[in-house]
Parts: sequence; C-alpha cells; structure tokens
Amino acid sequence: MTYVVTDNCIACKHTDCVEVCPVDCFYEGENMLVIHPDECIDCGVCEPECPVDAILPDTEPGMERWVEFNREYSELWPVIISKREKLPGAEDRDGEEGKLEKYFSPNPGEGG
Repeated sequence: MTYVVTDNCIACKHTDCVEVCPVDCFYEGENMLVIHPDECIDCGVCEPECPVDAILPDTEPGMERWVEFNREYSELWPVIISKREKLPGAEDRDGEEGKLEKYFSPNPGEGG
C-alpha cells in the first residue's frame, strides 16, 4: 500500500503533510503536491494532516490513476520538506469538482 495525493490538493496546496513525513516523499508542483509511491513507507501520518482530505491510500476505489499521476510528477518536480502557506483562495476551492481540468499546472514548484 502507498498513499497518493488526489485532485482536491490542486489550487489549494496545503503543506502540513510535508512536515510530518519521515521519508521526505512529497514533491511540489506549482499548485499541488504529489507523493512518490515508491518512496512512501505507508506510515499514514500525512493523511490526517491534510485539511482538505486530498491524501488517500491506494487501496481506495479508483486510485490507480492517481498512483500513476503521483509517480509521473514526483519524477519531474522537486522534493518539498518545509511547510509553506497554502495558496490564496484555498478555502474557496476545497471540494470543487473538476479541479484537474480547470486548474492543474504541470509546472514544478520551488521545492525545499
């Protein structure tokens, strides 16, 4: 099992999860985070830290596409280990439908 970041992180990008990760397996895009599925040790400490419930175990239905999505972008984006401010408007976009199509940016974040 591994944990993955799903579309509710897009345009929110809370980073509470990166502070508790013992193996630094989070990677930062311009407007979301992903988890490298091969680096995640399945400890689950990140899941309850996400205020928008964007982190889920890969055992949930429909997570196969998110495992591959997380794998793809974790190999392109820089690792992030420090908490940062959430994106402006994050509260307004929590739970919004269609975030992948509306807001996703493939550009890397700053990392660090």
